[in-house]
Amino acid sequence: MSAANRKGLSLFALIMIGLGSIFGSGWLFGAGQAAQVAGPAALVAWVIGAVFIGMIAMSYAEVGAAYPLPGAMARFGSLSHGPVLGFVTGWAVWIATASLIPIEAIAGTQYMSSWSFGWAQDLVSDGKLSATGMATALVLTFALWLACYWSVALLARANNLLTLVKFAIPVLAVAALIASGFHTGNFTDHGGFAPNGWSAVMTAVTTSGVVFAFNGFQAVVNLGGAAKNPGRAIPLALVGALSLGLVIYLALQVAFLGAVPPEKLAEAGGWSGINFASPFADLAKLLMLHWVVTMLQFGAFISPNGANIGNVASAAYLAQNLAETGFFPKKIAEVHPRYGVARPAMWLNLAFSVLLLLTIGHSWEALASVVSAAMVVSYLMGPIAVGVFRKTKPNLPRPFRLPAASVLCPLTFAFAACALYWSKWPNTGKVALLTLVSVPIAAIVLRRRGETDLRRQFAPAWWMAAFLLWMAGLSALGGKEFGGHGVITGGADIALVAVSALGFYFWAVRAGVRAHEAGLPDADPVLGTARETAPEAGDEPAKVAVGA
Repeated sequence: MSAANRKGLSLFALIMIGLGSIFGSGWLFGAGQAAQVAGPAALVAWVIGAVFIGMIAMSYAEVGAAYPLPGAMARFGSLSHGPVLGFVTGWAVWIATASLIPIEAIAGTQYMSSWSFGWAQDLVSDGKLSATGMATALVLTFALWLACYWSVALLARANNLLTLVKFAIPVLAVAALIASGFHTGNFTDHGGFAPNGWSAVMTAVTTSGVVFAFNGFQAVVNLGGAAKNPGRAIPLALVGALSLGLVIYLALQVAFLGAVPPEKLAEAGGWSGINFASPFADLAKLLMLHWVVTMLQFGAFISPNGANIGNVASAAYLAQNLAETGFFPKKIAEVHPRYGVARPAMWLNLAFSVLLLLTIGHSWEALASVVSAAMVVSYLMGPIAVGVFRKTKPNLPRPFRLPAASVLCPLTFAFAACALYWSKWPNTGKVALLTLVSVPIAAIVLRRRGETDLRRQFAPAWWMAAFLLWMAGLSALGGKEFGGHGVITGGADIALVAVSALGFYFWAVRAGVRAHEAGLPDADPVLGTARETAPEAGDEPAKVAVGA
């Protein structure tokens, strides 16, 4: 990236990009869903989620600044382990990103149900989208997709204004809810601070939209390489965006917890019975705050649709990357000469969005729990790529270097494994299956290319397949509080997940080093070749690290 290009992206712009992505539909539903799952202890879930995403973000900050490429998160697996793992991880990242498109449309539809019109109230029935609601979500999905189909750049120009509006609405909502009457007893009555136990807090991190809400950090990583000083701008923008996001999400959670009328809590039998289709709008309506209801209904369109601009563009970039590596049809990567968008990739993403809507997209909560688990899988390559590149690419320019990487990377991977486990069975099994579908596809594609030694090609990727199967098995056998059958209980399940994850991390890094020795990774787009000979100080030497 040239210095001239970097001058155009300031630290403030990066923070705004991060905030704009963080405030999608997560703030509209996260506080209500987290309160239902964990009660007042949902506050702890937000802190844990921010720390977890911060650790993931910092590992991606190093590799993202070193490789400032469009859709770079789909490329790291190819650069570190070769084409098979590149496809498997790229597939996981694509699924997680493309899934965001329909979920934002669902968010807008569910908040429409808070309107006073009869037809709007019929959009949701028993907490799920009705047939009319599903049709409305499909229309919203297609409408936004069509707008981006004609001009992504036109919509993207409004990002800063949209971010300011999205920032102002939740702040005003917090102030109005607290001013309407704040019930401190809500934090200790009705089962105490953690009425469903601390395991519910962990589950809330991944199934209640906490991870989903902070996922916007990816925008900073993907665009931070264009900053004037990426080594300074990327970590500061990540800390700034995540910190501001955490403060606002905590404020929203506090306001929601304190504003629910105690008699409503008593009637519902505690926090588990509080189930609003449009949490903040329904609560404001209950408190007779009509101007807040109107503002939130407006925000329900601005926030999800503003965030979806980036989702549509990112998903298209990711599909392009998979096509350019040969695992998706080449036609998907074709860019329209006039509009500058990969229209075949956008058609693919639209089809996938419709499929999700018609199968598991019956509500924001139902889809968010699966999407959040898929996001966790897509995060796995960050710390592993740092570990592999430190050993095999010592001369790679690193505008930002993760401090204490030899300690933080294994811990981050172990944290990610725990977060995947907290997603609860059967979500872990669903996501493992969705990801592993890519394995036979990779084998078929390689065979059609004429590859005869599939064992050599798949060797660097087996750790991922084993990890996903292991996690699915542990999840099925684990504690009932995490959806399992209770065979492994008493905290032993979490300990087993964390310890085994460390073993998988070192297996993965070693597999990446051996892949370089075998010459499997793609040619390095920064160095021009992935061949390196001298390891960095403190790292184990790689015998020979060879690229294409």
